[in-house]
Amino acid sequence: MTADEKRAPGAPRDPGESFLLSLGFPSIRVHRSFDHFDFAKPGRRILVIGPMGSGKTEYSARVWRDSRVALRKGDSVAARTTTAGADRRRMEFVRFGIDKDRFKDYPDDALPYRGGYERCGDSIGCAADSFGLETLIAERPGSGTWIIDEASFYDERVAYLIRNESESRGLVFILPTLVLNFRKEIFNQAARLLLENATDVFPLTAYCEHPDCIADSLYTYRYYSVEGRECPALYFDPLIIIGGDRQKDDPHEPNYCTRCDEHHYLPGKEYTFFTLKPLGEAASRGDLKPLLAELAAIAGDVERSRLYASLKRLYLDGPRPRPENMAALEVPCIAEKALCYLFAEQNLLSAEQLRRVVADLGLDRDYLRKRLSDNRRPIDL
Repeated sequence: MTADEKRAPGAPRDPGESFLLSLGFPSIRVHRSFDHFDFAKPGRRILVIGPMGSGKTEYSARVWRDSRVALRKGDSVAARTTTAGADRRRMEFVRFGIDKDRFKDYPDDALPYRGGYERCGDSIGCAADSFGLETLIAERPGSGTWIIDEASFYDERVAYLIRNESESRGLVFILPTLVLNFRKEIFNQAARLLLENATDVFPLTAYCEHPDCIADSLYTYRYYSVEGRECPALYFDPLIIIGGDRQKDDPHEPNYCTRCDEHHYLPGKEYTFFTLKPLGEAASRGDLKPLLAELAAIAGDVERSRLYASLKRLYLDGPRPRPENMAALEVPCIAEKALCYLFAEQNLLSAEQLRRVVADLGLDRDYLRKRLSDNRRPIDL
């Protein structure tokens, strides 16, 4: 079927297709790649989503390079790219303030991506929450386009701050961010609200990073390296772990890559909702003993635990064995991770109960302090 036959009656011919036909090319399907950024259009909230390594920040860097060209244009262009005193050719890059380790190997003013970076000079800022971002926007009223790195890590208020600023002043926001977490779920409420309030969404993919696969991937995979072995994170692993995306051999610190659905291992989801969360709910009603017994088994002899029984049934004894998932039990601090999930994420345990379990089982206080702080539930242990 030719392009003319595929085109709906009355539909305009694609300009790229018309150009190629004028040069004598046959009627073929023309794929558009990347248009130069439209700085004339105000009020856009552009969500750039995909797994790690899919090119989200590189997309932003290309827009940054376009802005350098557009700023050399004359006053008539400025009139078309400016609303309420903010010129959309003037761009700002805002780093998420908590995760500073990601930028240790780059200049202080870098907009970094895999394989390179752009120097932003004074047009760079840092914010840890929506209030910090709001202050930056107020301090730079002439800047009309804002790249907000990892916007899903901000508080939920950020989605409405961005919407209000874009609607009232024509500001454009480019938001390269993860929307799905390592559990293949919407990252958090902030990510959900950013999706609801976006005007444009660019979904990007990457190759699956499993050594035997070249399929398209949409998912970020979390795993740990234990004596050189890949050990997938359990479903109830702490949702937020701050510390960058560089390769780590410390079994307490996770690594990340992108994986297709087949090679994205995520053991423990059934256990989390069938066993762990109900034990936490019982503890919230005052019956802590069953949870204490399960965590004691996990910390002392994992093969006696209900967690081990669940994984063995699903991944060793089931109709489709997936023994790779059993390696998750080799990662240290599993009981601490379960406590963090129940306390910081599900809000089922009191601080007093948490301290009691840690003391009774002799759990790793330093690890828990760090992870609870990462998840914005710091506590004195």
